[in-house]
Amino acid sequence: MKRFLFFPLLFSLLACEAQTDVDPFEPPPALPVQVFTTSGDGVNLLYKKTIGFADDEDTRFPVIHIDTAQHFQPVEGFGYTLTGGSAMLLHQMGAAERETLLQEFFGKNENSIGVSYLRVSIGASDLDPEVFSYNDLPAGQTDPELQHFNLSRDTLHLIPVLKEILAINPDIRIMGSPWSPPIWMKSNGNSVGGNLKPQYYGVYAQYFVKYIKSMEALGISIDAITPQNEPQHGGNNPSMVMSAAQQADFIKNHLGPAFRASGITTKIIIWDHNCDRPDYPLEILDDPVAKAYVHGSAFHLYAGDVSALSQVHNAHPDKSLYFTEQWTGANGTFDGDLQWHLKNVIIGTMRNWSRVALEWNLASDPNYEPHTPGGCTQCLGAVTIDGSTATKNVGFYIIAQVAKFVPPGSVRLGSNILGQLPNVAFRRPDGKTALIVLNESGDIQSFNISSGGKWITASLPGRTAGAFVW
Repeated sequence: MKRFLFFPLLFSLLACEAQTDVDPFEPPPALPVQVFTTSGDGVNLLYKKTIGFADDEDTRFPVIHIDTAQHFQPVEGFGYTLTGGSAMLLHQMGAAERETLLQEFFGKNENSIGVSYLRVSIGASDLDPEVFSYNDLPAGQTDPELQHFNLSRDTLHLIPVLKEILAINPDIRIMGSPWSPPIWMKSNGNSVGGNLKPQYYGVYAQYFVKYIKSMEALGISIDAITPQNEPQHGGNNPSMVMSAAQQADFIKNHLGPAFRASGITTKIIIWDHNCDRPDYPLEILDDPVAKAYVHGSAFHLYAGDVSALSQVHNAHPDKSLYFTEQWTGANGTFDGDLQWHLKNVIIGTMRNWSRVALEWNLASDPNYEPHTPGGCTQCLGAVTIDGSTATKNVGFYIIAQVAKFVPPGSVRLGSNILGQLPNVAFRRPDGKTALIVLNESGDIQSFNISSGGKWITASLPGRTAGAFVW
């Protein structure tokens, strides 16, 4: 699109020649509405322009009405999971290249995309080079006092990278999620599947306490945890199965009391799995003793419909909602993934009360590694890191298209959906309004934006996302 900018510039210069009192080299005045677009064909990537307010509605086009008096949930952040593998690839880059990349993700300057929320695994996820916990023992041994608990594996890459990120953005929020406890706590003695043995519920609660306090001692605050990543998927490596009844028991009789006794204020977020099972978090929240310890529920969208978040909100409006994982894969396309994720992971989750929207892994190598034996072999990072070279993928732009313009502390505003123009609006802490719009159609779409008595006439090319800020 940039190659066409030559024509209005030419007309502008011709007009200046006709007015001798105008300096043709003086830049035009800044217009009040900033527009950033990313197109499915990848030609425009956060392409910036400015437009002005309109005098009135253009009746030829439909209207996105923003209700500035209708406030919904606050935003806590947008981001990724910093998997152990992502941290390893980042840590192995050259120092200068890593600093540049981390600034682009987490900085608060014009060149940053403003990532404000990270999820990390408690122990290994399936995107670590190998399976580990913080209390691994020889077969047959147990450690109910957790005397051998240590973060040694995380000190190799994850913790150093987290410290560099916190130096760039000290306000970033971090959620921790375990894929599996130490295998000596499990019914099958294996990193894949199995259940937490009832006799170790109290021990595992102390495992979380030790993790949070150990990270805090290193200057890393864990804002929230989930008791188990994907508790109904026992086939990953690592993984563990935990029913709603088991999770309720663990929280109300062990984890919640352990946090309270230790003075830990880290939030407990339940479920952390797909939108096809809202009954799981509802069962826990319907238990008043368990609910007292629970801050909210987390979802993924590998199954079900994103409206499940609203179903949980409507039943328990005093509890928060989070969207914590969705992957882009080796077989996806930039166009298809950009549209689906913006419609569902960003716009869909925000319109269904989520405070957070996270994509999956921040980084992978050119072969979609590292991963555990049996872990995901096609998970595409937001960036592909090859040595000290980082290449941006669709996951980078999915998050950038909202995180750069909607900082933490923003509040969702009411807005209507127009046909093939799904959208979501926010009032930012600086008082500005941000509107994220996706044109799902293959053709250019023109539309009006009505907000606070102001009108904007805008258009988006087909299969393009736009962020409007004023």
